[in-house]
Amino acid sequence: MAGKKPIEINTNELPSHYADRLGVSYAKSVNQEHKKTNGQFFTPVEIAGLMGTFAESDESSLRILDPGCGTAILTCALIESLVESNKNLKEIDLTVYETDKALIPYTKESIDYLKSWLKEKNIALNSSIHTNDFILENADCLTDNGNLFSKTIDPFDIIVSNPPYFKLPIDDKRAIAAKAVVNGHPNIYAIFMAISARLLKENGQLIFITPRSYASGSYFKLFREYFFKIIEIDKVHLFVSRKDTFNRDKVLQETVIIKGTRREKTNPKHKVDIYSSHGLKDIDSPIVKSFVQKELIDLNSNEKILYLPTSDSDEAILNIFKNWNGNLNKYNIQISTGPIVAFRSKDYIHDTFQNGKVFLAPLFWLHNVKQMALEWPIPKPDKGQYVRIQDESKSILIPNKNYVLLRRFSAKDDKSRLVAAPYFCNFIESEYIGVENKVNYIYRPKGHLERNEVVGLCALLNSILFDSYFRIFNGNVNVSATELREISLPSLEIIKEIGNNIILSNDFTVDNANKIVSEQFEFLSTIHE
Repeated sequence: MAGKKPIEINTNELPSHYADRLGVSYAKSVNQEHKKTNGQFFTPVEIAGLMGTFAESDESSLRILDPGCGTAILTCALIESLVESNKNLKEIDLTVYETDKALIPYTKESIDYLKSWLKEKNIALNSSIHTNDFILENADCLTDNGNLFSKTIDPFDIIVSNPPYFKLPIDDKRAIAAKAVVNGHPNIYAIFMAISARLLKENGQLIFITPRSYASGSYFKLFREYFFKIIEIDKVHLFVSRKDTFNRDKVLQETVIIKGTRREKTNPKHKVDIYSSHGLKDIDSPIVKSFVQKELIDLNSNEKILYLPTSDSDEAILNIFKNWNGNLNKYNIQISTGPIVAFRSKDYIHDTFQNGKVFLAPLFWLHNVKQMALEWPIPKPDKGQYVRIQDESKSILIPNKNYVLLRRFSAKDDKSRLVAAPYFCNFIESEYIGVENKVNYIYRPKGHLERNEVVGLCALLNSILFDSYFRIFNGNVNVSATELREISLPSLEIIKEIGNNIILSNDFTVDNANKIVSEQFEFLSTIHE
């Protein structure tokens, strides 16, 4: 342990608190870039304590795995809780993984103290620290022909983890090894979750804290299909604040704890408790809601989105959407991503309008799209407001007709995740218009959207109702076209009625649109009660 000064143990100190102090000491020895590169954000001891209480067992012998243990804060908190709740416990077989060579001495010191602490309670701890990559060592268990038991690894009773969080390149060997459960640019934490689910015994327990981004989106669709087929959700704890959960490491991330049980066949009527707190300060007094699993995730649906309602209001909103039978496809409406990728199309993009022989169309970027209003031109550096119309550029232009333009991304601190603006074909005299790649456009492929359909859809997308619904399942800042295709919509007649009411009022503000939408569905929700 050369170069590392031992940290003295306080009198009667819990192993998790000692592990936490070891983590603080280590964190001071490395820079933020090192932690970011390794996806290394240590679990606050308050959260570790909470996660430990999620485990349940009355067995005398347990096999426990922490696949990304750091200084073993989570492992210690889990075992402390088990010692308190399980008076039969006599032996623990602990396996941990840690690949950061500089951190391993701290891990060993933490586990050594845990072992001596358990010995005083007449509980034996057999431990092994693996320094190989957890994914590469175990990924073959994800495939149908993978034979877990050929590696002399017994499955585990409990797996607990705060795995690393970062996106992998498509050609990363870990992404390739886990191609059965991820696609695109996967986040490494989802691979940790999928492999851990497979390494559990039947009725074994999994307790993870991760970003909540796996709940929706195409990158995580394969993961959801795989994971929720074998893991039955027992508890979820959602941290509403992006800043407070890992504030010591300055992590801006919406995080969630999930506790699930490995089942050969999951029960859609199984009860799930959803807890929510703002952050660490109110972690001991969360809001609690109970649901059956099929209300949170429909495994027969195409996208298998995981909904995480945390209040009576969220539950009421979910019920409103469940009573709607429409969607974009049923109304012959499609959503696509703007075809103009700026760096590939820079030869066609102009900053200013030019008369003469050069024909220009308007080009709409993210910053042009406001709630219920399209503001153009808004000159910005490297964001020209015009695109040239010529034979070579026509493949990246779209016909000038009625659209709803919708931002694909929102800022983390935006009040609304959904920002949509109406576009009408009489906005400008041009055969084509340009839409940049960070903007989605909604249209009717064979035909055109009526004016009241455009305004009605815009009002819905910008409404508090839709924003609240979107936040129940989406922890990201990106707005997926796939998710919007799946979202339930009211009847086309109601969409047109909303549009007509706004047009007749001659008030296209967000406040007025939201007022008309709210009045419409407060009325409808009372009918369905």
